[in-house]
Amino acid sequence: MAAYEKAVATSFMDPFKDILVNYLMPEKCYDDFFLNFNFLNVDCLKIVISKGLGIGIILGSVLVKLPQILKLMGAKSAEGLSFNSVLLELFAITGTMAYSIANSFPFSSWGEALFLMLQTVTIGFLIQHYSGSTIKGLGFIVIYISLMTVLISPFIPMSVVTTMQASNMPAIIFGRLIQAGTNYRNGHTGQLSAISVFLLFGGSLARIFTTVQETGDTLMAVTYVISSCCNGLIAAQVLYYWNVSPAHKKTE
Repeated sequence: MAAYEKAVATSFMDPFKDILVNYLMPEKCYDDFFLNFNFLNVDCLKIVISKGLGIGIILGSVLVKLPQILKLMGAKSAEGLSFNSVLLELFAITGTMAYSIANSFPFSSWGEALFLMLQTVTIGFLIQHYSGSTIKGLGFIVIYISLMTVLISPFIPMSVVTTMQASNMPAIIFGRLIQAGTNYRNGHTGQLSAISVFLLFGGSLARIFTTVQETGDTLMAVTYVISSCCNGLIAAQVLYYWNVSPAHKKTE
């Protein structure tokens, strides 16, 4: 009977095997789950949870800053957003991308950085555009793309990208402190999108687990711990200033 059940399970899961093995689990875990029915294998569960979170974070990252972009475009204003903070955030994202590519880490452990980079560059351009400096915004895009191309090329020494990744921590801290300081001085969070802030906070928390599980890289793990703390600060400000807006402030 057991052999019959195993044969049925095997035939039923065969169409999904390639997808599961390629994206969610090694073949030994697939066999343990779907042939031996051992769903309590802790090591395999950790792998599946980590891979699932990684894929979820990457898919979520495609849209994580879209609410922020739409809010800026809808208001035709970048009030309350710090361009310097965006630059430092972009530096940190770029460092993570270059470091991960250089170390051949799996895409599921860092892929959201690619989509966050594209959206953050867009936000940087919009800040310049709505500040009346469209030409500067275009120049910013050209310069960034040029630098990014050089950084991910095989000609850059590993020591450079490692140093850049190590510099992520102060960049993240200063970037978030600049934004937090801007919020505090204004007495509101301006055109900062609450949805984007909370998604970034949740994503950075989840990345701590996936980084430890998939790469074992202490430097990247500590970076995400620092990022979570800093994103948590901005999230707390969003909640604190929830009922305060630039428009309300002007009518007081």
